[in-house]
Amino acid sequence: MKITIVCVGRIKEKFYRDAIAEYEKRLSKYCKFEIIEVADEKTPDGASPQTEEQIKAKEGQRILEKLKDDAYVCTLEIAGKKMSSTDMADWIKKLTVGGNSHIAFVIGGSLGLHESVCKRADSNLSFSDMTFPHQLMRVILTEQIYRSFRIINNEPYHK
Repeated sequence: MKITIVCVGRIKEKFYRDAIAEYEKRLSKYCKFEIIEVADEKTPDGASPQTEEQIKAKEGQRILEKLKDDAYVCTLEIAGKKMSSTDMADWIKKLTVGGNSHIAFVIGGSLGLHESVCKRADSNLSFSDMTFPHQLMRVILTEQIYRSFRIINNEPYHK
């Protein structure tokens, strides 16, 4: 099983990088895990809707270039499906039993995802109606993937 997170931008804060590195290490027991970062675009203050759309299109093209044809793609979107940790574990297990050997999660930049990326997605997921910084979302997603594998393998996890 291969899990990829394709995301916009770099993690600047060391504490986020450290948390992600810890979950990456833990995940190595369960799957091949990788994070692919694509460059983000600077958004000028007071950007027009057209400028914002152009920025999302540029970032979206970079994301699409990194997605493999055989990957099951799940975008993270506020309007996506909400599920519990056990539901997510069941969903990952069902995907793998169904023949999907590569799941790619996509986290957009500060303006969100371009519609071209959303159209490429096989499903979408929401962690909350709240908006989170995409750097923090990377930590949360990585932890939930790790938690899912613990649940799938009937191993203890914090409830």
